[in-house]
Amino acid sequence: MESYLSVEKKEAGFVVLSIGREPVNSMNLDLWKQLSTQLDELEKDRSVRGIVFRSGLQKDIFTAGNDINELYAPKTSIERYREFWVTQNTFFAKLYRSRLVTVAAVRGACPAGGCALALCCDYRVMTDFGNIGLNEVALGIPVPLFWAQLMQRTVGQRAAEKLLPFGVLATAEEALKYGMVDQLVPSAQLEATAEAVMTQLLKLPDGARHATKLHLRETWSHDWQAFAPKEAEEAWGMLSHPKTVASLEAVLQRLSKSKKD
Repeated sequence: MESYLSVEKKEAGFVVLSIGREPVNSMNLDLWKQLSTQLDELEKDRSVRGIVFRSGLQKDIFTAGNDINELYAPKTSIERYREFWVTQNTFFAKLYRSRLVTVAAVRGACPAGGCALALCCDYRVMTDFGNIGLNEVALGIPVPLFWAQLMQRTVGQRAAEKLLPFGVLATAEEALKYGMVDQLVPSAQLEATAEAVMTQLLKLPDGARHATKLHLRETWSHDWQAFAPKEAEEAWGMLSHPKTVASLEAVLQRLSKSKKD
């Protein structure tokens, strides 16, 4: 399996985790497995107190979200999709309640699965350009239940209702206004700012901080993790429906055309 992650350990007690699956960090099963394994390893390492997530690409893309080939029924199977979905959502649930301080350094585009990863972090720094959101409806599929609730927990009910049913990708300025991100900076300052935020957050005692985080997130995150297998079974019926297949096939065709252009 090709490695898509690199980890740099910092003296201040955190790591910078770079995601690098060319060309756009589309997130397939292998990438989610690697993220899940890496998170488990970092959780066990008591010398590590935090993670900064960043893109390792040259392009201004945090991640392009889930690899459509993992959702397009003719190119996958229910067994692979079940593994993909459970792996991904187990990672999200664990990240959301992690003992580690988590910061997302979002450069440029951050749709769908990339947005969900960022929303699971404790703090989000974004470039002053780009877009972010759960835009699944624009692809012809619904926003998954706990992803929708994650957005709702982050920005509130009314803002979520304005964004999710209409497949909106918020601009950087809109994302800051909604509370989807916490800070906007020029691209050249992104990583230094994310690391400075991490250093500041690590001044707080770990035990009290994590216990309070669990008060806010533990029960709901375990519900999310437990629901993933059932959701995979239900979602497969939707993904294998002819209308959904046709919609995702059109997305794949657009992506293929954009690569040739």
